[in-house]
Amino acid sequence: MTRIGRAIEQIVINTRWLIVPFLLGLIIGLLALLYAFVVKLGKFVLHVRGAPEEEIFVGILKLVDFALTANLLLIVISAGYQNYIARISLRDKPNWPDGLLGIGFGGLKQKLLGSIAAIAAVNVLEWFMDIDRSVDNVKLGWVVGILLAFTLAMLILAIADRISESREEKSG
Repeated sequence: MTRIGRAIEQIVINTRWLIVPFLLGLIIGLLALLYAFVVKLGKFVLHVRGAPEEEIFVGILKLVDFALTANLLLIVISAGYQNYIARISLRDKPNWPDGLLGIGFGGLKQKLLGSIAAIAAVNVLEWFMDIDRSVDNVKLGWVVGILLAFTLAMLILAIADRISESREEKSG
């Protein structure tokens, strides 16, 4: 029975390699996002000369939105690799950024929700800066509501993680 158990254990643990195509797909998505960013940046630079300040601010916010989304993808790629494929030691890679190494599941949840809330906040700010042209109070209400929902979810997760950490410290 132990031989069968070990074989099943090996199959289960080796299924982690099925994550690799997803991570590669996210890397391709990051490259596609980079391409879209460069195109958007080129259009922005070409039209910034005679544009009103509000349009410049909205254009910059859209570029920030791209950057935040790229950061989110990078966090997911790095955490997915380290949590399921192979650990990367900070001692082995001293020049690597701390934000990409040692991201556990709790940290990943916080970073994901934080990034999503920041992206939503940028979108709300875009709407606010462009309010004269896009006066759709219902849509703006939904955007603000979604931002608040993400913020509340992030707060609840932070509290849950704090409670869980304090319980682990008491028991361990």
